[in-house]
Amino acid sequence: MIPFPDIAPEIFTITLGGFSLSLRWYALAYLAGLIIGWQVIAAMMRRPAIWGGTPPTEADRVDDLLTWVILGVILGGRLGFVLFYEPAHYLSNPAQILMVWQGGMSFHGGFAGVIVATWIWSRAQGVPVLRLADAMAVVAPIGIFFGRLANFINAELWGRPTDLPWGVVFPGDAAQACPGVVGPCARHPSQLYEAGLEGLVLGLILWAVVRAGGLRRPGLAFGIFLAGYGLARIFVELFRVADPQFITPDNPLGHVLGGPVIGLTMGQVLSLPMVLIGLALIWRARARPPRTT
Repeated sequence: MIPFPDIAPEIFTITLGGFSLSLRWYALAYLAGLIIGWQVIAAMMRRPAIWGGTPPTEADRVDDLLTWVILGVILGGRLGFVLFYEPAHYLSNPAQILMVWQGGMSFHGGFAGVIVATWIWSRAQGVPVLRLADAMAVVAPIGIFFGRLANFINAELWGRPTDLPWGVVFPGDAAQACPGVVGPCARHPSQLYEAGLEGLVLGLILWAVVRAGGLRRPGLAFGIFLAGYGLARIFVELFRVADPQFITPDNPLGHVLGGPVIGLTMGQVLSLPMVLIGLALIWRARARPPRTT
């Protein structure tokens, strides 16, 4: 087993007049993903050749899109967590919905928020939605990669107990509550599994698609991202501990569909539509001729 590295969730803390302000790794991951993705998309818009003609929009207009994407990530991520994971709690305590500093963000909700924000911006600016979605799909794994690394540093969203040599001993009473395990309990570092599959591997695949002229087929890159993320998330959920609100003595794996032994977690349920829609977009893009200069 591997001991958890001695990394604090805060990078540094500044105290001013009795108030403490901290920069956390999680916030830095969001900022890094958004800024790097923004720069990559702007660079892509300056290369007409990879689009088979005129890019979806000008590089200078990507700055305005970034603002909408940030709003979509924050609002969608929070509302997704409220609706998908703890609706009863927040229905009884609606004032806590806005308390994002207390934790609780959903990737699927944030992704839906980005889609809505991008659609609104694209319609208002007269930009082809599907072609812009392709560009955003290419850079999305960057943010996912940084975000999952931040999850690991925060010692959250860890996996199920394991005796594999790369099992990590996460700190905290909850992480060490492993029935039948004597001594330190090692768990799957599922955050790193997701960083590798949803971030690094999927990002390399999408970059190869761009190099092969995939952006000339509107919807292809977006479809590959949807299907790729959905499949990776469904796989990693086999090693990841479900959210505590779904775990009961009769349902130790936290399945929301099926039985206590064979079933689907909430993450798998939300990922299935992504796979189906992604495959449909891939088929549609492949069935049509590519754009030519």
